[in-house]
Amino acid sequence: MGLQDRILFEDNHLLILNKLCGELVQGDNTGDVTLADLAKQYLKETYHKEGNVYLGIPHRLDRPTSGIVVYAKTEKCLVRLNEMFKGSGVKKIYWAIVDKLPPQDEGTLVHYLIRDTKHNKSIATPIERKGSKLAKLDYRLVASSKTYFLLEIQLHTGRHHQIRAQLAAIGLHIKGDLKYGAARSNPDGGICLHARRITFLHPVKKTEVAVVAEPPHDNLWDAFLEQV
Repeated sequence: MGLQDRILFEDNHLLILNKLCGELVQGDNTGDVTLADLAKQYLKETYHKEGNVYLGIPHRLDRPTSGIVVYAKTEKCLVRLNEMFKGSGVKKIYWAIVDKLPPQDEGTLVHYLIRDTKHNKSIATPIERKGSKLAKLDYRLVASSKTYFLLEIQLHTGRHHQIRAQLAAIGLHIKGDLKYGAARSNPDGGICLHARRITFLHPVKKTEVAVVAEPPHDNLWDAFLEQV
């Protein structure tokens, strides 16, 4: 699937894409080509831009996850998006395929996350500790199969590996997520965590932007899509 097929929204200020599992949102020490690199190339070729192409990054997704990534095409837009993502101006909905039923069909999880930089993980604890950060999300069960369950999750905070760590803390493991306790990896090396929907007020036009991203196409995701 080409990048143009993965454009969910675009105007003079924003470019919103559907990220594939395994893609980097921005560069790291691997030196691998990133989604931002592909986006800049697309903008350069499509709009015949000369020199460097500006692309601001107000938020990130973990490399093994898929779904919505918002990029800013102007500095003015980036500054405003940064503030919105830091506060409560962006509503983010994720889908996660997990290996067990949650304790209730819907509920709220509140933990304190401690970041383990050595192992690039976050650990969720029920009590506040030195250096920890509050993490809160709502979840609800939206579909199920014989062995897996689809949760819809709304984030109220944006912490490092928040969904992965909080679900692991209650004994639920995202399919393919070896780092947080899944039994086996996925064939593509990704995990079944998908940024499904995002809603916010356009930082320049002040109109609502509401975007939905289709999950990766495989038998399990496709089966769950038929149920919701």
